Amino acid sequence: MNIRILTESDAVTFQELRLKALKMNPEAFGSTFEREVEFTEQMVQERIRPSKDNFVLGAFDKQNLLVGIVTFMRETSLKTAHKGNIYGMFVAPETRGMGVGKLLLEELIRKAKNSNGLEQLNLTVVSNNVAAKKLYTSLGFDVYGVERNALKDNGEYFDEDLMVLFI
Repeated sequence: MNIRILTESDAVTFQELRLKALKMNPEAFGSTFEREVEFTEQMVQERIRPSKDNFVLGAFDKQNLLVGIVTFMRETSLKTAHKGNIYGMFVAPETRGMGVGKLLLEELIRKAKNSNGLEQLNLTVVSNNVAAKKLYTSLGFDVYGVERNALKDNGEYFDEDLMVLFI
């Protein structure tokens, strides 16, 4: 498994996996397939363009296919710049249970620890997503709250657990 920061040249493959994620697990994301299917390649390139404080990690299998993604975004406000956020975690179903998610998060945490002044990583996870919560907990994340009815998809509400890792 090859884990690396995605660049603009990965926009098409990123978008394919992102749309797959939004279709398969619409309850797990704040965005929708209907919204993002309209994104142009240029919009996706801008979205994944890495910077000092933001990046998207991709996991590539032996055939060099993108099978997992996760996004890191550091807070920009002076009073919150000690925090980073994890978004958009997704591993293709055909590679789940093979440690891809753990490899992605371990690399994200490693990179975040090298980020000057960063003290904590935050994420949210749909409360009934047992597998994801188990993964996050195994890496040291703790639940510090629950947002009731955080997401609404097709008339159904989903709670989200708020999790933090102090680094």
